[in-house]
Amino acid sequence: MLRIPVGFVRGTAIALLIGFAPIHSLAAKKASSETPIENLKAGDYVWHSDRVSDGPVELVVDLGDQVAYAYQEGRLIGASTISSGKPGHESPIGRFEILQKRKEHYSNKYNSAPMPYMQRLTWSGVALHGGHVPDYPASHGCIRLPIKFAQKLYGVTELGTSIYVMDDAPGSPEAALKLARTIPDWRPSSSFR
Repeated sequence: MLRIPVGFVRGTAIALLIGFAPIHSLAAKKASSETPIENLKAGDYVWHSDRVSDGPVELVVDLGDQVAYAYQEGRLIGASTISSGKPGHESPIGRFEILQKRKEHYSNKYNSAPMPYMQRLTWSGVALHGGHVPDYPASHGCIRLPIKFAQKLYGVTELGTSIYVMDDAPGSPEAALKLARTIPDWRPSSSFR
């Protein structure tokens, strides 16, 4: 009979719990709809289901504050923290249209990394998708969203939906949308920073 010391079992159990802690931290945290957007922490989002209708959707991504605002018919329906491209792999700026949508997608460039609720912005590999959202730019150019927010956004967008990516948006979501609508279309040769 194999005897395993109690200390070994206890230590192994603690190590396993610590090892799985990062998996738990991947879960998106829906903040209260009353939470001010400026108080969202990494991985947080707000979604106002009561404001969602059948109208056209627009998304404004603010790379400076690492936040995204979702609008429908000009009304804010959601906001989320994001993680954009890290140094050397910066997310491009400009106006994009959703070119392709896939609920289940894996990266062609980066070891088949999962990209749930992928919404392609460029044919060169930049997309919106669900994933880990730390409080800093950490992707290879994509715009990562908390998975539950990515799922909700995926459900209200369609091919051709306008996505505006800018360096720094004005202070309020309303001002951000107004400025975003003046951003020129993205051009591959000039938009990467």
